[in-house]
Order: sequence, then structure tokens, then C-alpha cells
Amino acid sequence: MIVHLTGPDGRSEAVRGATGDRLLDLAQAYDFPLEGTCGGQMACSTCHVIIDPADHARLPAPSEEEEDMLDFAAGAVATSRLACQIVLDESLDGLRVRVPAGARDARR
Repeated sequence: MIVHLTGPDGRSEAVRGATGDRLLDLAQAYDFPLEGTCGGQMACSTCHVIIDPADHARLPAPSEEEEDMLDFAAGAVATSRLACQIVLDESLDGLRVRVPAGARDARR
């Protein structure tokens, strides 16, 4: 399946993922600046992404814990999510995701 990623620098790429891939891992594999400091344990907001409003309803609702973590994300909006909590399946083919301008990646 294809996910359309746009980085904070404006770089856009259609990346190929598989059912069961986490969006965080996919973005990192294609060198997008998502740190994921906590390793997907929902203890940080360093994998904050913004889902295209037209695609947001295709995702399962965020958990209360995810919503709490998003309160700490710089520039969070109504369609913000944590990439570590998005697991790809066929219903998400074509998903459009943007890494916000304030993203930092200490892995670099």
C-alpha cells in the first residue's frame, strides 16, 4: 500500500508499506524526521504527524492516552496523531500525512 508523506521541508514522497507496519517505522525507513524517542510506548510526542483532513476519518479514533500525549505536541491540530499508534492496513492505502514544521530528530 502507498502512504503519501510530506516532510517539514516540503519534500513529498509516496512510500510503500505493508499491512501491520507502523507509520513511525515506515517514515523513519524513508528518512523522514520522526524521532520516536520512546520507541512507540506513547510516552512522548516526538512522532507527531498531521493527517490530511480528508483522510482523518479513515483512522481508528485515538485512545485517551494518545490524546493526552498530543497535548504536548508542538503545533498540534484537530487531525494530529502519533505515528507510533497508526498501524497500516488496506483501508489506509493512499493515506496523506505531513510531518509538522517543528519536528526535531535527534537521531540525525
